[in-house]
Amino acid sequence: MDLSKFLLNSATLALGGTVIVIVAYYMIRGDIRRYLKSRKDTAVPEDKSNLLALRLQAHERMIIFVDRINPSNLLLRLHQQGIEVGALQLMAVNEIKTEFQHNITQQLYLEAATWKVIRNLKDDTIAMVNNAVKNLATDASGMELSKKVLNHMSSIEENPYELTIALIKQDIHKMF
Repeated sequence: MDLSKFLLNSATLALGGTVIVIVAYYMIRGDIRRYLKSRKDTAVPEDKSNLLALRLQAHERMIIFVDRINPSNLLLRLHQQGIEVGALQLMAVNEIKTEFQHNITQQLYLEAATWKVIRNLKDDTIAMVNNAVKNLATDASGMELSKKVLNHMSSIEENPYELTIALIKQDIHKMF
């Protein structure tokens, strides 16, 4: 008999405990949902602020890239006393390609049209350097290449490097 009394008491306690847990859950489930929703709502702005920081950094890096491949900066930075035209051409093209490859992942955070403009500017800069070399003698100095490229740049009505930087700045202003 003690065993049947024990089982009856155990079943009564288990059933009572289950009912209490179910009632308590239904009483506080609204609070649980509000808590989980508030946690979710506070997590989203952090993610967005991280994304915003990454996008701003990408735009900053692209401004630096455009400035570094600008022939007036690029040729000045690479020029060495007595360098030949072929060596300067090779250094300039390699520098542009290396800079571009270093920043290629930044396209994730830029608008597609802006990335296309930057990519085309890179290609046009390489073409400009290569085209300037075509009309120079093979034993010409790097100074002659620099003069030819910079003369070409001065003949362009609107500086494409400044226009590209302005486009990048416009994209930044769209974020705010």
